[in-house]
Amino acid sequence: MASPVHDPGPALDQDGVRLTVDDAVATVTLTNPAKRNAQSPALWRALTEAGRLLPGSVRAVVLRAEGKSFSAGLDRQAFTPEGFDGEPSFIDLARGDDAELDAAVAEYQEAFTWWRRSDILSVAAVQGHAIGAGFQLALACDLRVVAEDVQFAMRETSLGLVPDLTGTHPLVSLIGYARALEICATGRFVMAEEAVGSGLANLAVPADQLDGAVRDLVSAVLAAPRDAVVETKALLQGAQHRDYEAQRAAERAAQGRRLRDLAGLGE
Repeated sequence: MASPVHDPGPALDQDGVRLTVDDAVATVTLTNPAKRNAQSPALWRALTEAGRLLPGSVRAVVLRAEGKSFSAGLDRQAFTPEGFDGEPSFIDLARGDDAELDAAVAEYQEAFTWWRRSDILSVAAVQGHAIGAGFQLALACDLRVVAEDVQFAMRETSLGLVPDLTGTHPLVSLIGYARALEICATGRFVMAEEAVGSGLANLAVPADQLDGAVRDLVSAVLAAPRDAVVETKALLQGAQHRDYEAQRAAERAAQGRRLRDLAGLGE
């Protein structure tokens, strides 16, 4: 009789976030569907910890959410005088000095920054509402596959705030300044067809096909050699900041490294 396969269980399961690792693929799941995966500082710390816990074998990270909504955004409890248990409320933060406020927001942003690391490729599987912080979390990933019922919206400006969880840079990079400004200033919904047409999403599928479509995409990425994907990702990320001649030089340097490695001449 074959020995049972050992299931190590989740590497992390706390504060509405679960991390599981299966060889080269890690899955980060938002696990509070009863609150439409509303976000809080505790959830952001858990997301940051998930990034720190990724083993070196991981090449792709899938971000998904339980329930009908990906994430309805920031938990409104943050704006109440009592805030969350054991946490300073946003009202308390507003009463602090600039340095304290800056440090707090910088800590929150860490939950949104690691998804674009050069050594991994991240894919968000987005269904239903992805509003405010939920929209920005989806934007934190390299790629987005959406269900046909997806509804993106950046509601911060409508509430008298600004998007501050790293979403503005990828939003402008994906769809341009004018459309990004219009979406943020109006707070309107962006549905699946527009998301794909504008470049916000790579693919839209029926909701019951979302997980399968993401698996197919991840499998296709894993079929390519890891180092080639890493170098290509770095080239494309840097293209936003280089002029044409500098990008040509970066391509030559990257290709030189790949050719030497393939020839067994790498350092």
